Amino acid sequence: MKSHRTVAGLLGALALTLAGATRAGPFEDGVEAQQHGDYATALRLWRPLAQNGGLIPQYNIGLFYAYGLGTPRDLTEAARWFRKAAEKGYADAQSNLGAAYANGWGVSQDYAAAVKWYRAAAGQGNVQAKFNLGALYARGLGVARDDRRAAELYRIAADAGSADAQANLGLMYAQGLGVPRDDAKAAVWYRKSAEQGNAAGQFNLGLAYETGQGVTQDFGQARVWYGKAADQNLASAHLNLGVIYAKGEGVPVDLGQARQHLKMAAGSPTADDDTRAQATKALTTLANR
Repeated sequence: MKSHRTVAGLLGALALTLAGATRAGPFEDGVEAQQHGDYATALRLWRPLAQNGGLIPQYNIGLFYAYGLGTPRDLTEAARWFRKAAEKGYADAQSNLGAAYANGWGVSQDYAAAVKWYRAAAGQGNVQAKFNLGALYARGLGVARDDRRAAELYRIAADAGSADAQANLGLMYAQGLGVPRDDAKAAVWYRKSAEQGNAAGQFNLGLAYETGQGVTQDFGQARVWYGKAADQNLASAHLNLGVIYAKGEGVPVDLGQARQHLKMAAGSPTADDDTRAQATKALTTLANR
């Protein structure tokens, strides 16, 4: 269990920021409606502007379709509207279209196309696109695998405050991928990510404290950070907490707490096969105690 590490957002997510303006008019009325949670009205006001070529309305409507705001969720429509704005050079739309291709959201999955759009957005300074492009380099999707380039892109995004990039850069240092292995630097980046609430960063900081890699071993701190990640339903954090309570690492043995966390890990719909198998095996062992 102790060797288990997790990576943040490998293929990246959509940018969530709605674009706005200050002049009075239908667009601004739509912004006001959106701010009050009246997404249907915002969509009604923005659609004619988008159909007439309005770049920002096109991007915003793409977000509404992507998240089902004021309309049923429709990833195909989301990608269509993102494309309109992306082709006009709007960086957030380019990043989101790249994410659509990387994940097969409303379009056929196409990593080469994802790379194209991430690069376009990253070239304009889009932080999310830089992180997402780094993730593709790290896995060799749409480009030849290049750990050094992945680490470079993660660092740029991490320095700009991306919690996902900070978590992944920490992992690169922990594993010596694209950078010299350095557990202390890994822990520094995990902490930056964890303090922003990133579950992967929290889990890996907990793991660092549990194993004493890059920090002084401290089971109390391990439980704190695992607990924060578990509160976000990260299955691997429940698994490691369960093991800590079952073994009494830094705490009295508590089989009730152990079973509770292991059941959460085994039953999590987001758990990978390895985590689920380890949790199930640990539960079977507890049943025989």
